[in-house]
Amino acid sequence: MILFPNAKINIGLSVTRKRSDGFHDIETILYPIGLCDVLEYVEAKESNTNEGTIITYSGSVTFADQDICMKVLGLLKKMFNIPPLRMHLLKNIPVGAGLGGGSSDAAFLLKSLNESFALKLSRDRLEELADHLGSDCPFFIRNNPCYVSGKGNRLQEISLSLEGYWLFLVYPGFHINTKDAYQAVTPSYMPGKLKDLIDQPPDYWKNIIKNQFEDSMFRKYPLLQEIKEKLYEMGAVYASMSGSGSGMYGIFNSEVKIPSKFNSFFTYKEFLKI
Repeated sequence: MILFPNAKINIGLSVTRKRSDGFHDIETILYPIGLCDVLEYVEAKESNTNEGTIITYSGSVTFADQDICMKVLGLLKKMFNIPPLRMHLLKNIPVGAGLGGGSSDAAFLLKSLNESFALKLSRDRLEELADHLGSDCPFFIRNNPCYVSGKGNRLQEISLSLEGYWLFLVYPGFHINTKDAYQAVTPSYMPGKLKDLIDQPPDYWKNIIKNQFEDSMFRKYPLLQEIKEKLYEMGAVYASMSGSGSGMYGIFNSEVKIPSKFNSFFTYKEFLKI
């Protein structure tokens, strides 16, 4: 089985309160994009499978990426008899960029194992299980544009479509620790409900839809602000940091050329079709 777990971008992001369990409540729009990892697995056919599941990796892989797939298997093995597997994960989605790559890998694997082994888990149950794996994981069970609240586990699908726009993504090559980013933010609401603001065309988002992490992260990493300003210079109708960074993106009316300023960075562009 070959899976293509895709990334996401955040459109607007507010931290509304710190919870007693150590997590934070947020308000954001999550939108799936085409940049994807490649995850392949087969059932082990060797006569001796006592060694259990074996996972190999390529691309930019962290220990967290390695751990997340095993967490999925561990979660399901508590309830079902899942045979040993041979898996390979090719990482294309930058790590620590606010693009949800690890969460997507976990959710896609969870959904696929449910189908492959006829576990008969409902979507609601899959989302409950995904919530144990990571805050963005429930979103990738649906993988449709969603208004997201709570700690990332309250999902409301919305009719947002960016079809016809171009997305240009820039990752400057450094990781932002999510925990540190949240500690630097003072919880507060955005002015106006995000799910109402998102009804406006992207051309209007610049002055009304904000990522609350930008203030603190731009102070700590001035390069991120420079990237955002450059995206607007290039003609973006909207530019923002995704999640808690360090990935930055711009939404454009037409395809753009990659400027020399970004030659040393990871870049990705896509004609949006949903």
